Amino acid sequence: MSQRDYPELTEYPIFDRWPASSPDKIQLFSYPTPNGVKVSIALEELGLAYEPHLVSLADEDVKSEAFLSLNPNNKIPAIIDPCGPEGKPISLFESGAILIYLAEKAGKLLGSNSVEKAKVIQWLMFQMGGIGPMFGQLGYFHVYGGKSIEDPRPKNRYVQEVKRLLNVLEGQLDGQAWVAGEFSIADIAIVPWLQTLSGFYEAEELTELNRFPNLVAYIDRFAQRPAVQRGWKIPARD
Repeated sequence: MSQRDYPELTEYPIFDRWPASSPDKIQLFSYPTPNGVKVSIALEELGLAYEPHLVSLADEDVKSEAFLSLNPNNKIPAIIDPCGPEGKPISLFESGAILIYLAEKAGKLLGSNSVEKAKVIQWLMFQMGGIGPMFGQLGYFHVYGGKSIEDPRPKNRYVQEVKRLLNVLEGQLDGQAWVAGEFSIADIAIVPWLQTLSGFYEAEELTELNRFPNLVAYIDRFAQRPAVQRGWKIPARD
């Protein structure tokens, strides 16, 4: 089976640069960052067939005409599902939107009723609007471009905000294993960002992560899942 068997996929210029070997599968365009692995972990947890394509964070990839044709915001991840609603292809960017779409498609990890679904989405938005942006700014001022700024106020502002968010999660996890009760896409969105504190950002001590026992156990519980371990390595780096 080739792309010729899916004529509607010819409408997507991204395949000129990243051709599909298995065009009947969900096409994932990503890189193994906290945002990127949200989708690969979800795909592994949900058991959906997909084909990963490595899109580096270099301008030559994320700002290429091919990738911008799929995501004009030039950020990974993005997907194309050749068998979307009504059997027609659909493309999506923004990791939170992709997680909701995939969970609804599979009928898993989004709660078993409307109340549970609302709670899952609530905590997913907590990550999208709070954890992701605040942790990212902390990383910028602690280990990346902003670390040379002498004024301590920008970094301190994000350190304190990260600690505040950690405290919110610590309380939410009191007496339960997962943030919305049952394991869900909210956990898949949140924990990869928590893992950056001791990984990419080298900020475990700075944020006093070990002062939050519920969170430490939560991160470890998440990391032990086989699908999580697989998803963190997808797409494989060159």
